[in-house]
Amino acid sequence: MASGRFYLFCMVLGSLGSMCILFTTYWMQYWRGGFAWDGSVHMFNWHPVLMVSGMVVLYGAASLVYRLPLSWVGPKLPWKILHAALHLLAFTLTVMGLVAVFQFHNHSKITHLYSLHSWLGITTVIFFACQWSLGFAIFLLPWASQWLRSLLKPVHVYFGACILSLSITSVISGINEKLFFVLKNVTMPYSSLPSEAVFANSTGLLVVAFGLLVLYVLLASPWKRPDPGALTDRQVWLFVFHSRWGKARSREGPRKDLYLAEKIDPVAGWKAKQLEDGD
Repeated sequence: MASGRFYLFCMVLGSLGSMCILFTTYWMQYWRGGFAWDGSVHMFNWHPVLMVSGMVVLYGAASLVYRLPLSWVGPKLPWKILHAALHLLAFTLTVMGLVAVFQFHNHSKITHLYSLHSWLGITTVIFFACQWSLGFAIFLLPWASQWLRSLLKPVHVYFGACILSLSITSVISGINEKLFFVLKNVTMPYSSLPSEAVFANSTGLLVVAFGLLVLYVLLASPWKRPDPGALTDRQVWLFVFHSRWGKARSREGPRKDLYLAEKIDPVAGWKAKQLEDGD
C-alpha cells in the first residue's frame, strides 16, 4: 500500500533526523565542552546544533507536509498553514544559530563571513528568508490568483529542494572546517583520524543520508497530492459502483475502466483496483 510505505519511510526519516540532532549535540557536549549563552566558545557550540535542527531536520520535515497521504484529499489550507509554521520554526532556530556564531565572533574578535562555509551558509539563509516570504505572500494569503500560483509553484518547489541541498552542503563544510580548526595539534591532528573526527564525519554522513532521502520523497511521484481534477476517494467508490453494476462502461469492460482510472490518478486508480478485487 502506497500510504503504508510512505509512513514506513517517515519512520526511517524520523530516526535519521533524530540521530543527526543527537549526534551533533553529543559532539558539542562531549568533545567541545558543552553549551552556554555568554559569547564564549561554548556559545558557538549552539551554532551547529541549531543549524542541523533547523536548516536540515525541521526544514526537511516541513518540506514533506504535502506528501502525507492525509493531505491528499480535503481542504489544502490547514496543510499550507502547517507547512508555513514548520518552516517558520526552522527559520527561527536558524536565526538563533546565526546569533550564536556572530556573538562568539564578536566576543573573540574574529572576522565575520570570510570562509566558504560562511558564504554558503549566509546565502542559504537569505534564500530561505526569500522563499518563505514569497511562499507566504503567494500561496497562503488569499490575494494571489490561481494563474499566478500555478506559475510560481514549480519555482517554489525547485528552490525548496535547492535550499535543502545548500543546507546539507553548508553543514558538511562546517563540520570539516570545525575539525580542521580544533584538530591541528601535533599529537592528535585531523589526519590521524582521532575518535572525534570519526564521530563528526559519521554525523556528516547521517546528514547527507537524511537530506538525500528527503529529496527522494519530494521527487517520488506516487507520494504527491493529486492535481486538481484527479479522482477523489468519493469518486473512486462511485467509479467502482459503475464499473460493477452501472451502464456507463467502456466497451472493453470494467478492467479497462480501472485502467483508465489509474491513468487519471495512480493513487485513486490503485484504490479502485483494490476495491474491485475485494481487498
